[in-house]
Amino acid sequence: MLKFLIQKEFLQIRRNSFLPKLIIMFPIVIMCVMPWVMQMEVKNVVVDVVDIDHTMESQRLVQQVAASNYFIFGGQKATYAEAMKDIEKGDADIILEIRDGKYLIAANAVNGTKGGMGSSYLSQIVNSHNQNAKTQFSTLKLYNKGQDYKLFMIPALFAIVMMLMTGFLPTLNIVGEKEAGTIEQINVTPVSKWSFILAKLIPYWLIALFVITVCLLLAWIVYGITPVGPVWLVYVLAMLLALFFSSFGLIVSNYSDTMQQAMFVMWFFVVSIMLLSGLFTPTRSMPEWAYLTTYINPMRYFIDATRTVFIRGGGLYETGHQVLALAAIGTLMGCWAVQSYKKNS
Repeated sequence: MLKFLIQKEFLQIRRNSFLPKLIIMFPIVIMCVMPWVMQMEVKNVVVDVVDIDHTMESQRLVQQVAASNYFIFGGQKATYAEAMKDIEKGDADIILEIRDGKYLIAANAVNGTKGGMGSSYLSQIVNSHNQNAKTQFSTLKLYNKGQDYKLFMIPALFAIVMMLMTGFLPTLNIVGEKEAGTIEQINVTPVSKWSFILAKLIPYWLIALFVITVCLLLAWIVYGITPVGPVWLVYVLAMLLALFFSSFGLIVSNYSDTMQQAMFVMWFFVVSIMLLSGLFTPTRSMPEWAYLTTYINPMRYFIDATRTVFIRGGGLYETGHQVLALAAIGTLMGCWAVQSYKKNS
């Protein structure tokens, strides 16, 4: 019986003119576009210089700033007030004032990240130029030695693709059958709730395998990025995350009467899960109450574990607690999906 139900699901997917294209194109677009735009590296910061000293040392510093790849040299201004006018008009981001051998860095902090990172870069140039500095620093970069932000973001993008492919599609499945009336035909058959829900879940687990394979291939072909740790562990983590999202999608679908209702409910939870996962903001930077919610957030465990495998080369021992947490949350949601399905026979 389960075999024929799974065949029915694949026939429904294949006969849909949109879903097969979405399953193929979505991971390709996400992997080929998003790593270039989702990055915290700050570049093209416009710097105005106010050089009051006009010495050889100060001019060498100005030339260093102008030659940096991180900055766009906005020119030298006669006074600080003149440079401030550029800041107020949005034509400059940072002012470097050199007066009596001292340096003032004034950054536009409307965009806190750009202002903070830009002033930090500029401070490094000033410190390296200042020959009177008494302290010498040496920095050792571990794991991601090239500080490539794509290497940090690509494992997180896997989570986004999995969330949308294995979360939203099952959500629309049962609601679609409710609106079409075909669910009533299933309800009067001797199909058990477990068989029905498994038939809904298994196709999306297979889709998850296909999607994660496409993502791994694109990460290798386009960016030359491959997991330092075992590839099979990435598949295990992906399947556990797919178990959670597909089960959660069916739960929302079971409690919804219309497709619009299911989409709004799913979107609310998905956005919350994504923002509280550490995808964009380190979880330790969150308020305490928000940080505590990450302990039940499966996306957080997936992103942490996948980054460990990709960047640090961790194996099952290093990611054991994330694997167990994902398995526990996914199993709980799977049981809830079965129990929440109301079969009126």
